[in-house]
Amino acid sequence: MNKLMWTALVALAGCTAQSQPGAAVGTARQAETATPGELRNLPKLRYVTPGSTGGGGATGGGGGGGATDAWQPLANQPSMYAGTALLLTDGSVMVQDAGTSNWWKLVPDASGSYVAGTWTALAAMPDGYAPLYFASAVLPDGRVVVEGGEYQNFEPSWTTRGAIYDPVADAWTAIAPPTGWQTIGDAQSAVLADGRFLLANCCTTESALLDVKQLTWSGFGTGKADIFDEEGWTLLPSGKLLTVDANLPDDLTASEIFSPSTGAWTSAGSTVVQLPDTDPDDGGSHELGPVLLRPDGTAFAAGATGHTAIYHSHSGKWTAGPDFPVVAGEGQLDVADGPATLFPDGRVLVVASAGIFNTPAHFLVFDGKAFTEVAAPPGATYDSSYNVNLLPLPNGQILMTDFSNDVEILTPSGKAPCGWEPVVEKSCALDSLTPGKSYRLTGQRLNGLSQAQSYGDDVQAATNYPLVRITNRATGHVAYARTHDHSSMSVNPSTRSSTWFDVPAAIDAGKSELVVVANGIASQPIDVTVAALTK
Repeated sequence: MNKLMWTALVALAGCTAQSQPGAAVGTARQAETATPGELRNLPKLRYVTPGSTGGGGATGGGGGGGATDAWQPLANQPSMYAGTALLLTDGSVMVQDAGTSNWWKLVPDASGSYVAGTWTALAAMPDGYAPLYFASAVLPDGRVVVEGGEYQNFEPSWTTRGAIYDPVADAWTAIAPPTGWQTIGDAQSAVLADGRFLLANCCTTESALLDVKQLTWSGFGTGKADIFDEEGWTLLPSGKLLTVDANLPDDLTASEIFSPSTGAWTSAGSTVVQLPDTDPDDGGSHELGPVLLRPDGTAFAAGATGHTAIYHSHSGKWTAGPDFPVVAGEGQLDVADGPATLFPDGRVLVVASAGIFNTPAHFLVFDGKAFTEVAAPPGATYDSSYNVNLLPLPNGQILMTDFSNDVEILTPSGKAPCGWEPVVEKSCALDSLTPGKSYRLTGQRLNGLSQAQSYGDDVQAATNYPLVRITNRATGHVAYARTHDHSSMSVNPSTRSSTWFDVPAAIDAGKSELVVVANGIASQPIDVTVAALTK
């Protein structure tokens, strides 16, 4: 497709803690109804009530974006405009046709290649629910929950709609919003270490837990210093959530931490440098970049100001990180909404661009001390940081979508150090596997040492759950066994947990090896024998 440059002047406005049903966009410019091919031109908005004021926007930047030889396009590109991508527990990737009710599934080929994978259509979301910029998660039982949306059918809505997807039945079920909520919008969410799903209201201090069996909500969470708008949540080894405040003009370096045991938000201290694009008069875009936990226990926080900061989870302290580079002809890079993902070796891939919503996008790798720019995919010339989504795959590669039909895959260099891999406890019950049957395995580090993906309020696609990969020694064919009912979602390296996996009916019989994969890092292989399927 011909990709469009950003040419619209983006209007921004302040969010209010007392949103009313059907509140107008106020002084923010209403987005014109968009087609999927015009997604890059769709303004990023903040929810406002009439009479609110806000900051300005920016026009697009010039060319560039880096070389392209490090990325591989899919051999079978989708016939859609690929948006949010989620890794299902059977190793396939679920991708939204951005801003529509439609989703597709990318399935790796028999050798386990995603580059050579194929697409199949999934069931459409219920009753025309067509969100853009929303909360999402893969639950411990393997289902997928989607909540809210800044846009609905390409029109600003901050909708309270939601739905849950069952990948086995290929069916969606609508979810009613928490009682009294008037907005969900582009809210943040997280699966807590104990498996509970926590959802924020984009424009208040409200949050709620989902009963995944009854599909009902209960309010949970108190003491938040500001509204949740534009902020993200990062799961820490302690099981707590970390956030950087974006809506406190009196304290522009504030951060907070949430305790799932008490439901209380408390201060996490000063980030040392300012990260949100928020002015002392409460103007600015209020945007932030991702906050991503690394395996060493530090969390890399990217600012929309050009600054970065490092949270040391073991001490609870912040230190300043390196500033983003300055690019000639563009200015200083930053992340005003945008993704970061974790390479298996612990480095962070982050997408940045200069200013608020400008193009082009630059792909930077943070090694814990400094940035190195790496090759960018072809569409980066036309992308701002917020257009890009990154997803770690179970083979260690990174999948990229950017609202186009050009889906690309990067193969990072480097390997995970010994001690980061999942450890599976040997069990004679795993020696022989029967197609169509379910088995339980236990071990440590089954969820990896990070959620491995971060964006913030618009996209959540964490992959901190175990996948089971079975490779036939004779044919080399790869099959993923769907995992479900994980006992924990903790990223603490000492956590012992379990999961169930279903051996596919269509799997090669014979001697094979089984590994558990988390965030692209595989366990040591276990010898198994897959029984022949009898008719």
